[in-house]
Amino acid sequence: MISAAGVRCAAGRAGVVLGLMAGVVLAAGSAFAASQPMATGGLTSQPIGHYDFCRLNPAECSIKQRDKGPEQLTGGLWRKIVAVNVAVNAAVKPMNDIDIYGRDEVWTYPDNGEGDCEDYVLEKRRTLSREGVALSNLLITVVRKPDGEGHAVLTVRTSKGDFILDNLTDAVRQWDETGYRYLKRQSAENTGRWVSIREGQATLVGSVK
Repeated sequence: MISAAGVRCAAGRAGVVLGLMAGVVLAAGSAFAASQPMATGGLTSQPIGHYDFCRLNPAECSIKQRDKGPEQLTGGLWRKIVAVNVAVNAAVKPMNDIDIYGRDEVWTYPDNGEGDCEDYVLEKRRTLSREGVALSNLLITVVRKPDGEGHAVLTVRTSKGDFILDNLTDAVRQWDETGYRYLKRQSAENTGRWVSIREGQATLVGSVK
C-alpha cells in the first residue's frame, strides 16, 4: 500500500541549541528517566517518497531483521547520537525538493550538500548504522508539526525510550517532548514496510499517506 500524498516537510535550518535533552548530560553511570516508547499499530501505507527511494535502492528496503529490542543507552551512545544530529544539521544546506529537483517528494541522500527533512533523516540513519546502531532501532518517522505541516524525523529506539533526531533543532529529545503528532514509521522488522503509531487518539494516517 502506497500513499499518494507527500510529507511536504519543512526544510528550515536547525536552531542553534545544545544537543542536550532538558539540559541533562548523560555520563557514564548516570541515567535518564525512562520514557514510554511509542505504541505502534499494524502495517500502513508507505510514503510515496520512500516508495520511489526503494525503487532506486532496493537493497536498502528489503532488509528483514529480527527485532532484538532497543539499543542500550550508554554515555557513549548518547554522545554519538547527539554528535551525528548536530553534524548532519550543520553539513546539509536546507532546501526543498522543488528548488533542487523541480518536483516534490524526492527522498535521497544529501551527498550534494543540500536537502530537506527526509534527506537529513536518511543521512543520520546511514551514519548511525555505520557506527554500529541496528537498523531496527533507526526508524524514519512521519509526523505532523503543530502548524499542521508534514515532517519527517529519525526515531532512535533505546532502553530509555524513543529519541528524535530532527533537522529543525540540534536538541535530541524524547518523542513525547517534541510537540509533534506521530503518524507512522518504518517497521523495526522490515526496512521496506511501515506501521501506524498510536498516541491514544484517532490518528488519521490517510491524511499524510
